[in-house]
Amino acid sequence: MVTGNTEPLSLLSVSGILPRGGTILGTSRTNPLKSEENKKKLLSNLKKQKIDYLIAVGGEDTLGVARYLVSEGVKVVGIPKTIDNDVDGTDQTFGFDTAVSIVTEAIDRLHTTAESHQRVMVVEVMGRHTGWIATVGGLAGGADCILIPERPMTIQEICEILKKRHARGRLFSIVVVAEGFNLAGADQLVTKDQKLDQFGHVHLGGIGEVVASEIERHTGLETRVTVLGHVQRGGSPTAFDRVLGTRYGVEAVDLIHNGKFGAMVCLRGSRITHTSMGKAMRKLKFVDSELIRTAEIFYG
Repeated sequence: MVTGNTEPLSLLSVSGILPRGGTILGTSRTNPLKSEENKKKLLSNLKKQKIDYLIAVGGEDTLGVARYLVSEGVKVVGIPKTIDNDVDGTDQTFGFDTAVSIVTEAIDRLHTTAESHQRVMVVEVMGRHTGWIATVGGLAGGADCILIPERPMTIQEICEILKKRHARGRLFSIVVVAEGFNLAGADQLVTKDQKLDQFGHVHLGGIGEVVASEIERHTGLETRVTVLGHVQRGGSPTAFDRVLGTRYGVEAVDLIHNGKFGAMVCLRGSRITHTSMGKAMRKLKFVDSELIRTAEIFYG
């Protein structure tokens, strides 16, 4: 949050936070748009707290609320921050590179035990609607099969990839699966329970166990599961994310200084710029087909 005070902002408030992961200010899954009463309370509190400008830092849900506030005349600037990298309008969100690095390191470590015990290792990673973490992390870690929401596959297709690899004398395999992946033909996503969060999302989890069980049943290959879960969301950010987050922050303050509200900062190539929040939030950004094709070249 940035107020309308014309005094220079003190650097003491942000000094030393670069090595820290997570949300420094705290966060919640509260949806302020869930009811008309909540909306009124939100707008009232912004006035009561004398918040002249708001910098919204988050993913699809946070920026969705920010877009609503723009429509209500609130002076908002958005910053795309999510490990899922699914915000349309920017080449990359900050937080994504760190999550991918954690996944890559985990796969590197699993290669050792997979090879020594001649097992199939299934690694379940985050990715509700999109498979960015699974695709990039899996590609970097040398995964032998990557399962993502954008590309449903049958268990038969998955097993054929592993059997082909086994026939070539490679007696272990690494399979990376995004939590939002659905086996082709399945009626619904695998979930931990039937509860919904404030934004109507189900609690995903368990697809790794399903895939591993089916692989072992169809191939007879010993299969184990590792669920990385919230490990992907913590720890110190990578150098890339530290610099990207800093550049986003500078651009956001510059937009406020220049009176350009209703915009979201973004990365285009290597350049930091901005786009209309309305344009940026029209849809999710799915893994592009070229990247999926590149990953598939190395299957089997």
